[in-house]
Amino acid sequence: MKKLWIGLLVFGFATQLMFSQIEKLPEINITVNYKYLNSINAENQDVDLRVKSLEEDVAFYNLKESDFYKDEYTSYYVSFFIPQGKIVAAYDKDGKIIRTIERFKNIKLPQAVIASIAEEYPKWSIMGDAYKVEYRDGNEVAKKQYKVKLEKNNKKMTVKVNENGEFM
Repeated sequence: MKKLWIGLLVFGFATQLMFSQIEKLPEINITVNYKYLNSINAENQDVDLRVKSLEEDVAFYNLKESDFYKDEYTSYYVSFFIPQGKIVAAYDKDGKIIRTIERFKNIKLPQAVIASIAEEYPKWSIMGDAYKVEYRDGNEVAKKQYKVKLEKNNKKMTVKVNENGEFM
């Protein structure tokens, strides 16, 4: 009799644990713009978080739910802004990004860019920067460029560097 009670008790706990482990997962939205996200994040670099956040807004923008969407147009241009810059994105009628142009000023530079400038131009100070990204559908990697203003002893110069710190 004791074994029967222990068996029922174990069976009761086992069934309770089995039902308590059923969990409903949240819905996942799969974006048609994964190629854009892969292209702009192709290199594992430390991009300014404000820029990265705006780029994610561009990728996950739902064109079909916007007020100006009409099925009769073949493409749409949508602008996204933050105080440091903007992104103009061209979408097709299905909401897929065709191309973007992105420009930002005075953002956090990646470590590779800072190290490269410090090595090539010692004792020069960074006075400002501009970051430009061009994405086109079909390209694996977006074209990224930093234009950095330097100053030393009242001399000023501008240099162009890619995201890997290579001078152009």
